[in-house]
Amino acid sequence: MPDDAIPDRAARRIALALVEQCVRNSRLEELHAGTAPDSLSGDFSDVKVVTPFGEIPWSELSRISDAEMKSLMIEIVNRVYTFLTHMEDLTTLRDSARWDRPVHDPRLLETALRRAAVRNGERADDC
Repeated sequence: MPDDAIPDRAARRIALALVEQCVRNSRLEELHAGTAPDSLSGDFSDVKVVTPFGEIPWSELSRISDAEMKSLMIEIVNRVYTFLTHMEDLTTLRDSARWDRPVHDPRLLETALRRAAVRNGERADDC
């Protein structure tokens, strides 16, 4: 672990607080609101959305428009920036204190390790 790395316990706490403050409490809540369908099959293969242009299977339905996604990403980036610049005052855990303990995302970790190896002068295929 590099000397300037954040200790694991602190990183987990920061991750929980960051997601709670910057993602969970964003417009994502508005997009999540509403009625969700039930599925007798359990995999939603029996759920379809009926439109004037035909039925759309639930598994193929976009649940967020491009405009909503753009607005959400702008809000989250601004919230993350605010969080990072005021982290000391925003790392208090509320609901997220009861969430599952964070673990590394395998794909993102693989990318990070590969980039660290390149930065350290190692060959990418040695990773």
